[in-house]
This record gives sequence, structure tokens and C-alpha cells, in this order.
Amino acid sequence: MKKTTSILLAGAMSLGLSLAALSAQAADKVTLQLKWVTQAQFAGYFVAKDKGFYEEEGLDVEIKPGGPDIAPEQVIAGGGADVIVDWMGGALAAREKGVGLVNIAQPFKKAGMQMVCPADGPIKSEADFKGHTLGVWFYGNEYPFYAWMNKLGLSTDGGADGVTVLKQSFDVQPLIQKQADCISVMTYNEYWQLIDAGFKAEDLIVFNYSAMGNDLLEDGLYALEEDLAKPEFKDKMVRFVRASMKGWKYATENSDEAAEIVMDNGGQDDNHQKRMMGEVAKLIDNADGILVEAAYERTAKALLDQKIITKEPTGAWTHEITDEALK
Repeated sequence: MKKTTSILLAGAMSLGLSLAALSAQAADKVTLQLKWVTQAQFAGYFVAKDKGFYEEEGLDVEIKPGGPDIAPEQVIAGGGADVIVDWMGGALAAREKGVGLVNIAQPFKKAGMQMVCPADGPIKSEADFKGHTLGVWFYGNEYPFYAWMNKLGLSTDGGADGVTVLKQSFDVQPLIQKQADCISVMTYNEYWQLIDAGFKAEDLIVFNYSAMGNDLLEDGLYALEEDLAKPEFKDKMVRFVRASMKGWKYATENSDEAAEIVMDNGGQDDNHQKRMMGEVAKLIDNADGILVEAAYERTAKALLDQKIITKEPTGAWTHEITDEALK
């Protein structure tokens, strides 16, 4: 057997193929679609690729950045990805519309979404929201905000007894330019953009979704139900999740190095990525990727209460992948 292998390798080398090329040809291909652009929010996947964790699992992983015009649910539905990073709200809404998304792992245990208002502005507490303009991103990012407003009993149609919703750009300009009284930010990204723009922590009133118990699940890994029914694909996802969570563990324990790896893959602003990685690590917890059922139930209930989905989801998540990955 050894002699046969040596002959094959010698033949391959004579054709100008390297061992690395042979390995890549044998590896199972996986395409991951991110929810947003290359940044430390997704460091675990870039680290897993850079450190060879995917290769160790026999995988050849392509990581596709997202952007304002890219909906991961549409990408995977169209065959452009095997697995996506998505927020649970968007995934459940897509599932009800016929895209059979299943949560196979949940790297982010806590939500990073916040709303911030200038301390010298009219809003000091939730009781002050009435009659004011609040900014939020759309494309599936609006669901936690609407769940919160629904919980407060506030109309989002404007008027003196409700709030006016500004479809917020993916930056902090609406607050700087006073287009809104408060805007949405992530703990690891836009909050620090405000700090860099000259705001101090004491200049901001912060409403943190997790601290208020209004957090809905963010940044989970989703695959299609029809694909997971295939044993070979399911095995591939087990290996992918195992390597990805190894990447996340390494990233949380070596945050500066992880940020540098993100920069090597197209991230912008080294200092911002390092700061972002430090904040993202707080949301990952122990990097096991296990979905907490209570968090799923809270998310699903919020969407049902808002009528974003109209029936109780079934089959929208599974522990089978993480159970196998953690063995």
C-alpha cells in the first residue's frame, strides 16, 4: 500500500502538483456567506481558515463577505452558499416564506445591539420615546427593535403617542446630523464610531438590549433543511462547526492576533478591528456554539407577538450538529 501511494505521489509531483494541491482537491468544499463585510464580528471563521482548522477537518472553505445589498437568506436559497451567518429574526421570517433555514450552531450567546441617545437630548428613559424619531437598520435587523417597541406598547407609525422610525444608514451619521433622537448601534462597532467621532461615554444614554432582556438571537449559523437531510452534507456541517468553534475559541483567547487575521482578509482599520474583537469576545461566551433553547423561544415569541411570523416555527433549529461536533 505504501509503495502504491509513493508511486501515485511521484506521478502527481511529476505533473507539477504539490501535496497541498492534492489535499485541496480531496477536501470537501463549503461556502460560507457572512451577514456583513469582513470585520472582527466574523473573526472565528477567518481564524479557522488561517490556522488550518478547516483543512484539518478535510474542508476547503470559501468565506464570502456580505454588504448592504446582500441578504444571506436569498444567497443560500439561490444556491450561492452552503451555510450562512444570520440573525434568528431574519432566518425565522425567511423560513415561514419557504426558505428552510435551520440553526445548526449559535456562536453568539448574547446580543450586541444597543440604542444610544445624546445625554443632552430629550430622551433619558424609555418613557421619553413618545413623539420622537428612532433610527434602526432594516434587512432583518429591525426585528429586535420592533419587538422592544411592541413590549413598550408604542406604535411605530409616528405621532405624539408613538415613535417615528428612521430607516437608518449603516453608520452613525443620523445621530451626528441630528436626523434622529436616538440610533441603533452594535456594542462592537458603531458605538465606538461615535466615540471616535468625539462623543464620550458620559455623553450617551445607552439602552442595551441584552441588559434589558429584549435581546433576540444574532449571528447564528444556518443551513437548509433539505441539505441537512443528506448524511454527507450533515457530516460536512459537523466538521465545519467543529473547526469554526475552534476558530472562535482561538480568536477570543488571542484577540489581537485574530484582528490581524481579519485585516489580512480585507478588514479595515487595525485599531478598530482589535477593539471590535475584544467586544465580540464578550458575546461568544465559552465558544461551544450550542443554541440556548430559552433564547430561541424568546426570539420566536417576539416575532409571533409582532406578527412578523404567523405560526409557531417547527424544525427551525437542531442540536444534532453541535452534539456531534463537541464529541
